[in-house]
Amino acid sequence: MDFTFTEEQQAAVEASAAVFGGVAPDGVPSPALTAGAVADDFDRALWAKLADADLLSLLLDPAYGGAGLDAIALCLVLRESAKVLARVPLLESTAAAVTVQEYGDEETKAGLLARAGRGEVVLTVAANGRTGHEPAERAVTARRDGDVWTLDGVQTAVAWAHGADLVVVPAHTDDGRTLLALVPRGHEGTVLGEQVSTSGERLGELRLESARIPGGQVIEAEGAWERLRDLLTTGTCALALGLGERVLRMTSAYTGKREQFGFPVATFQAVAVQAADRYIDLRAMEATLWQAAWRISTRAAGMATATGGTAGGALPVAGDVAVAKIWASEGVRRVVQTAQHLHGGFGADTESPLHRYHAWAKHLELSLGPAAAHEEALGDLLAAHPLG
Repeated sequence: MDFTFTEEQQAAVEASAAVFGGVAPDGVPSPALTAGAVADDFDRALWAKLADADLLSLLLDPAYGGAGLDAIALCLVLRESAKVLARVPLLESTAAAVTVQEYGDEETKAGLLARAGRGEVVLTVAANGRTGHEPAERAVTARRDGDVWTLDGVQTAVAWAHGADLVVVPAHTDDGRTLLALVPRGHEGTVLGEQVSTSGERLGELRLESARIPGGQVIEAEGAWERLRDLLTTGTCALALGLGERVLRMTSAYTGKREQFGFPVATFQAVAVQAADRYIDLRAMEATLWQAAWRISTRAAGMATATGGTAGGALPVAGDVAVAKIWASEGVRRVVQTAQHLHGGFGADTESPLHRYHAWAKHLELSLGPAAAHEEALGDLLAAHPLG
């Protein structure tokens, strides 16, 4: 098997490294010292730089000004962004746009995609449901009334909701179908409440009270939500990997210069073993991430939705995504906890950036479900899917 990245994917990494190279993780107040959100909006200046570097249109077709790349390229860029805690809706906006590209009608694609690729329209996704512990599509009901859909329900912890122009909201119908509604910010029948993540970022609680959405702003295609959810989850794994890699490097640098009894603490066996274990965690996170991203990118043989599958053979894509998220959630938690331990008191010092990475890691660990939720989903898949 060839695990090397293509020239186009490597070029995306180089471009993203150049853009993120000047970003400071402490560009906003510390979440540990801030009662509310650390900022009212995402980093608009960085967003403009990403647009200028054509990194917002990576997955869009050339017809919409994009590069036509795949989920692997997106994950490579997200990995770089997490190393500096980049405060931009790159994952959410890209995932929503590519879903519109694959499942939306021609009018919606023509009016939205090119603008999204230029950064003129910002999209996000309501993916956490009413409580964060239930399927997001079950939190909102959708009823058809002629050419209009009426939405009712609550979506919690919507990332970047206060700065996004459109929120993609999954909803379920009476006949058990899931659709995606493109809801403009401030749309009649919607209320956006204030929430704050563990990382200090501003989130939104989106309440829909008989919100009427024109049929042209609703995607009814089967599999659209599953595709979007898998891409969001895999992208979250890429963010966890990038963050964990930066934290382990920070820990290596600190233990290499911190001395006790006349020797760097990195030379002590107990320290070296803990660091080695965390390195293994990162390599497992990386392997499972690329497996999931590859399955999403290629739509490999035997691919199916989370509720189905072929008679034998490989698990559906949702299985690989679940494995990647299990490793990402547990691995990034272990990495930051070990880093805190090996940094001693400096790990909790608000003058040091490590506590910011710890807060972001906790947010990523729980985003789109903790490890336990994905272990349960994986168990259901294994029970329903013969591996003959």
